[in-house]
Amino acid sequence: MYKTRYNTVILGLIIIVILGCRKDNLNEIIDNNDYSDWDETTHGVTTNPDYSVVFEQNAVLRFDIKISSDNWSSMDEDLDANIGSSGGGPGGPGGGVSTVDFDPVWVPCSFNFNDTEWYNVGIRYKGNSSLISAYNSGNNKLSFKLDFDQFEEDYPAITNQRFYGFRQLNLNNNFDDASLLREKVGADLFRNFGLVSAQTAFCVVYIDYGSGPQYFGVYTIVEEVDDTVLESQLSNNNGNLYKPDGDAATFAQGTYNDDEMEKKTNEDENDYSDVTTLYEVINSSDRVNNVDQWKSNLESIFNVDQYLKWLAANTVMQNWDTYGIMSHNYYLYNNPDNEKLLWIPWDNNESLQYGKQGGALSLSLDEVGNNWPLIRYLMDDEDYEQVYRSYTSQFIADVFIPTEMQSAYSEYYNLLKDYAYTEEYGYTFLSSDNAFDMAISALNTHVQSRNNAVLLYLN
Repeated sequence: MYKTRYNTVILGLIIIVILGCRKDNLNEIIDNNDYSDWDETTHGVTTNPDYSVVFEQNAVLRFDIKISSDNWSSMDEDLDANIGSSGGGPGGPGGGVSTVDFDPVWVPCSFNFNDTEWYNVGIRYKGNSSLISAYNSGNNKLSFKLDFDQFEEDYPAITNQRFYGFRQLNLNNNFDDASLLREKVGADLFRNFGLVSAQTAFCVVYIDYGSGPQYFGVYTIVEEVDDTVLESQLSNNNGNLYKPDGDAATFAQGTYNDDEMEKKTNEDENDYSDVTTLYEVINSSDRVNNVDQWKSNLESIFNVDQYLKWLAANTVMQNWDTYGIMSHNYYLYNNPDNEKLLWIPWDNNESLQYGKQGGALSLSLDEVGNNWPLIRYLMDDEDYEQVYRSYTSQFIADVFIPTEMQSAYSEYYNLLKDYAYTEEYGYTFLSSDNAFDMAISALNTHVQSRNNAVLLYLN
């Protein structure tokens, strides 16, 4: 009996060794890259993020992506199963689903820029209602997320691969934006106003998924908040970063849920005490019974001044797809420097217009109810309302200046028009070349009308 067990153990070890050798050989077959383009400056983890290259402001970068036909099919099959007409998307059994509640599949790709290759880069689809709407309408111009070391365990040679110091980047498709500018301009306006906001730039994307390069059109490169935004714009990036989404993102009474406070940092620490405290404070009876105590408690956990600054800028420029109307599209970061939660805006493709879903909020915010307490309760306080009003005035005086904005729109128009005009049917949100021209014209009119509206509101 013991001899039989011994022989079984030996046989098992032999099988493990053989399988291990086969795995090594398989990796050698699969990973046939020569990595000749690898350079520490362009690919290495020790390189500081190079914003001058990745987020060049006066150019349209070109990215060429190659994905095997099998992997491309996997990406499409994954979308069809989860958000297609047979998987609960609009028109399917779920009827009217407008948010993505699954994680799209990652696949490896070859990523090329300036005649240099990055190897086995992770790529997946991204987005919520924009992803569902575009996919189910047959529009192939979808947004992508890139992770340059997503597959480092499968391909050890690319461990800690970076793209000029960046690990992750977003390629946003400028959904439903004929101007192609809103994602970029919105983010830039926030940052120019002294708020933390992702860097952006323009690019064109070509993807070869088996039949040669296909032009996917004009995209906006957007910096990832939990990758480099915190590190570059704040002095400490070790705090909790949340991306709230769902009812809990409103912070209204009775809505709090840890699961809807998605942690982007410190995920292994099951500590949500900072956001639960904000929820408890904003809904505390002290707001009515002891206003000074309520404000003191609120300001000890939440950067109220920066939030009011964002609220003013966001309301002046207009954006319907954000807090006050939609319960998503922002981050909260517990800044270790002052232990206060900081509001970080996100996803600006619906900004700079009155918009949909009843339209953007009014400057007075009078229509906002208690179901959006971070607006209603702050605006009900005279001191906070005055801070908000002051910031609306400062925003149009210092940042949202008609002549300067119109000059910027003109420069962007000339930069993008040739790329916009050559977008192809099935890979564009433009109905015609004239649609792009008219959208730029609308932005020029918009900035002047919003300045006039602020002056009227303040008088």
